[in-house]
Amino acid sequence: MMSKGINKVIVLGHLGRDPEVKLFDNGNSICNLSIATSETWKDKVTGEKRETTEWHRVVLNNRLAEVAAQYLTKGSKVYVEGKLKTRKWQNQLGHDQYTTEIRVNVMQMLDARSGANTDAPSSNGTSYQHPEEQNYPNEYLAPNTPEYQNNQWEDDIPF
Repeated sequence: MMSKGINKVIVLGHLGRDPEVKLFDNGNSICNLSIATSETWKDKVTGEKRETTEWHRVVLNNRLAEVAAQYLTKGSKVYVEGKLKTRKWQNQLGHDQYTTEIRVNVMQMLDARSGANTDAPSSNGTSYQHPEEQNYPNEYLAPNTPEYQNNQWEDDIPF
């Protein structure tokens, strides 16, 4: 069987700024996030510690957008899964521009929320998904999410 391809992105990082939310007259909403992922290493020549940061444009729709707007702030640690999408648009001069972003279908907040808000997610992380994306096979779910834990096999493996 020939596969047409897989478009899947997983990012775990920190928000570089507060979520930007837009509400529409039809009741839909969209949220834009900027997530930073960093790697560190020791330079073999100089021995000094080096670091590089990659910034990711992230877009959430409807209920995911509302949850992100309510609970996430600059610096929040978040896990997202989605797919890459490239959009074409025109700048003020009429030139074509392209933007590649991650369209999220799974989000897990990994920080405890400060303050006494009892509606806030717990410190062990809270996962949100679009309803049509709820039945991923185990290999597509993040460990430590309720969806992953509820999908575990019931069999005892004899080794």
